[in-house]
Amino acid sequence: MEGRRMGYRVGVLDAMAKGPAAQVADFAVQSEFSNIERVLDFIAQVDVVTVETELVPWDVLAEIEKSKPTRPSSFVLALVQDRLVQRQYLQEHHFPQTPFASIKKGGDLPHAAQHVEFPAILKTCRSGYDGKGQTRVASDKQLKDAWKELDEVPAVLETVVSFKSELSVVLARNLQGDIQIYPLAENVHRQNILHTTRVPAQVADTVRLRAGELGVALAEALEYCGIMAVELFLLEDDRLLINEIAPRPHNSGHFTFGACVTSQFEQHLRAICGLPLGDCTLLSPVVMMNLLGDLWENGPPNWDGLLAHPGVRLHLYGKDHPKPGRKMGHFLLLEKNPDRLLNEAEALLRGLTPGQTGRSGRSIEHSVELTSPISGINKK
Repeated sequence: MEGRRMGYRVGVLDAMAKGPAAQVADFAVQSEFSNIERVLDFIAQVDVVTVETELVPWDVLAEIEKSKPTRPSSFVLALVQDRLVQRQYLQEHHFPQTPFASIKKGGDLPHAAQHVEFPAILKTCRSGYDGKGQTRVASDKQLKDAWKELDEVPAVLETVVSFKSELSVVLARNLQGDIQIYPLAENVHRQNILHTTRVPAQVADTVRLRAGELGVALAEALEYCGIMAVELFLLEDDRLLINEIAPRPHNSGHFTFGACVTSQFEQHLRAICGLPLGDCTLLSPVVMMNLLGDLWENGPPNWDGLLAHPGVRLHLYGKDHPKPGRKMGHFLLLEKNPDRLLNEAEALLRGLTPGQTGRSGRSIEHSVELTSPISGINKK
C-alpha cells in the first residue's frame, strides 16, 4: 500500500492464493518456495526483492541473489533462522545477551545443564515464533523430558532473566549506510504473543541511548539494508540484553503507520530502493494493541465503539481464517497523555463484543495490511 502510494509496482509471491498482500498488490504469484522455477519467473518481473517473514528459506533467497538484489540478504536470513547461529553470532561480536547452551544430541544435556542457570527456556533452533517451539524448564531434572517434548530436535537452552520491561529498537539502514531510529518501544507479551506496544517507552534517557547504540551497532555489523527490529530485555539494574533480531517490518513497529512522520513500511521501501531515509519523529504518544482471532469466536466483532474514539486507527489484515492466538489486526490509540494510554486501550479492547460488523458493514476482508512472504518492487 505504501509502495503504490510512492509510485512503485508491487508483486508478491505467496503460497496462499488470496493472502493479504495479494489482495492489494499489482500482481501476485501463488507458489511454494520449493518451486524454484516459479520463484525465478516471479523475480524476473521485479527490480528489487524483499521479504515479510524471516521464515523464507535462506537458500531460496541466495538463489534469487544471483540475478536480483535481495534486501535483507540471504546471509541475514540464514543467521536469524537458526537460534543457535544467532546466539553464536551475538557472542562472537560481543553483544550482551542471556546465557545459553547448545543441545544437538542427548549427550549435550548434562553440559547444557551445567552452563545455564534454572529456570530456563528450551527453544528449538528453527521454526519457532510467538511462543511456538519452546518450553519452560524449572530445573535440570526436567531437561530431558522437556527435550523429548520438543521431539529431540536441535535446541538452545537459555537462562530465564529477571527483567523489568521488554523493549524494541526499530530502525532502518539504507544502501548508503545511513541509519534512522524510531522512538524506543515498550512491549507487553501475553502467552508469548505481543499484546501491546507503548511509545515512547517509559525508561531513563540513558537506557534509550544505549538501546539505540546496540541497534545501530548490530545493523552496521550485519551491513543490513531495510527495516529491522532488535528485541531487548531491560534488567533491574538497567542493563540491556538482546533477545532477538527481526529482519523485517515488525509487529512492535506498527505504531509508526499512523503515529510517525514516516511509517516503517515506507522507510523499508526507502532503504531497499536506495532512497534517502524519512523522518522518524513521533507525532503523538501511542499504544498499539494486537487483535487476536479469539475475538472472532462468535463472529466478527462490532467495531462501532472502537471507531467512535477520535484517537483510534483500526488495521485489519485481510486474513480469512481467525483462530485463537492468530494476529488478525491491531488498533492504534493516539493520546496526548501517555499515562492514560494503556488503561484506555485495554478498556477499548474489552469493549469489543462479537456480533455484527456495525453500521459501516466493514468485515475482516475489507481492510488489509501489506503482508506476504516475498515481495518484489518495480522501479517508479
